[in-house]
Amino acid sequence: MSKNLILVFAVAGWIILSLVPYVLAVTGDVEKSFPSPASCPTGLAFDGKYLWNCDRKTDMIYKINPENGKVVDSLSSPGYRPVGLTWDGKYLWCVDAEENLIFQIDPKTGVAIKTLSSPSQMPEGIAWDGKYLWVADDESDQIQQISTDDGTSITSIPSPLTDPCGLTFDGEYLWVTDRIKNMIYMITPDKGEVVLSLDAPGPYARGLAWDGNSLWNVDYQTDKIYQLKIHDKETFSRTEVKEEILEYTNQFRNYGPGVVNDLDVYLAIPENLNNQEIVGQIEYFPQPADFLTDKWGQKVAHYKYQNLEATKFVSAVMKIKTKLYKVRYFIFPEKVGQLKDIPKAITDKYLADDAKYSVNDPFIQWSAQEAVGYETNPYWVARKIFDYVISHIEYERVGGWNIAPTVLRRGTGSCSEYSFVYIALCRASGLPARYVGSVVVRGDDASDDDVFHRWVEVYLPNYGWIPIDPSGGDSPSPAGQAGAIGNLNNRYLITTISGGGSEYMEWTYNSNERWNSSGKCKTYAEHIGEWSPAK
Repeated sequence: MSKNLILVFAVAGWIILSLVPYVLAVTGDVEKSFPSPASCPTGLAFDGKYLWNCDRKTDMIYKINPENGKVVDSLSSPGYRPVGLTWDGKYLWCVDAEENLIFQIDPKTGVAIKTLSSPSQMPEGIAWDGKYLWVADDESDQIQQISTDDGTSITSIPSPLTDPCGLTFDGEYLWVTDRIKNMIYMITPDKGEVVLSLDAPGPYARGLAWDGNSLWNVDYQTDKIYQLKIHDKETFSRTEVKEEILEYTNQFRNYGPGVVNDLDVYLAIPENLNNQEIVGQIEYFPQPADFLTDKWGQKVAHYKYQNLEATKFVSAVMKIKTKLYKVRYFIFPEKVGQLKDIPKAITDKYLADDAKYSVNDPFIQWSAQEAVGYETNPYWVARKIFDYVISHIEYERVGGWNIAPTVLRRGTGSCSEYSFVYIALCRASGLPARYVGSVVVRGDDASDDDVFHRWVEVYLPNYGWIPIDPSGGDSPSPAGQAGAIGNLNNRYLITTISGGGSEYMEWTYNSNERWNSSGKCKTYAEHIGEWSPAK
């Protein structure tokens, strides 16, 4: 082959690759899949070498080579509706929904050597933690730990949502599927707190198994068994891109009778972040007087007006084309570094006190200690403060942005006030925290927003800045609460990132205005974001 021809192929290949979006492999990605042995697969287990899969239609338990999906052996199920399967190091345990029984099975003979009555009324998944069994109950929405001696229930934790199904244990955490939401959750066995969530690979996630490195899931609808990547080096995923155009307007009106001598308007300029990309150049109407950067690194477009007489108004408009993504962070607490690992430049900046936080207030100091106790892992410090805040504050927009001690004592607050309290408690506990402000796509892609939203980011060593929305955690379900930690939907354009009071933005976000006048002036400032689909 000639050198010129090789060059042509190389260039063509490069062009083709450049047209394909680059997608990083992340936790939850499918590494391998193969068909299940039968058409109604339910439970799944791993014995250290082979997968085992039970099927409710054939009433069989299949031994499967995980390398190629071939069946190497099979056993008859002791019951007539096997739904869950686990391995205890020597024996299989199968939960059967026909009579709510749990069978201990010798895999060599297929003989059920022990039978337990399940404490669950609607048992689904089953898991072994090295000492006890766990059973997911679809009726009570609980996951019960039971004794292998007689099936006595030892303790129970809430399931992430209302339809727990498959279950497995990885040595530290329980994993559970929710078949309605088609999600897989990693939860703590002590409280059932959701630490991590994955989209299930199929539409009807059933059994789960852990092989020491990967998670396996069998899907009832696709009749496939999937091997899922866990602990990938990529710390987040972004999906469900949405292309939007935002026209943000800050309009200032002077109703008089006096004159506004000087008016400064500041528009916070959004930048590329994990959840958003700015497409092309931001347009301004009219052009700003200049561009400034505050002490937090926030860039603003600055407008300067003078001698604004009664009945006059001015508008500063920013038009942005953007791609918005759904972002999910995959945070494993044991991989988070220590507080001492956080760079000094971060701690110096984001542990400092500020007016809205009152970090050194005795009530804030006491509340932080009550929330955190002796916890030292930064992730769990953030979670404990999150739990504390959502249990002590209810969402209510009562007007004004009060300081953290006042809001915490009052027990109600807006999203901004939640953020002030959360940041204050984090900083009092030695965990750097800041806030972000955004314009939100409300409902339809063609919509407007004049309410906006603010939440918090905390700095976790080895992960960086992670979003936490304490006002979004007011949910009765563990999954709903955890959805406010390390997750962003594709409807937020972050305009403002700040550690506190700013010389331009003060304590606002998106935009701000400052003015002085001669004589009495009644003024009004309107802020509105208008969304339209880019395509």
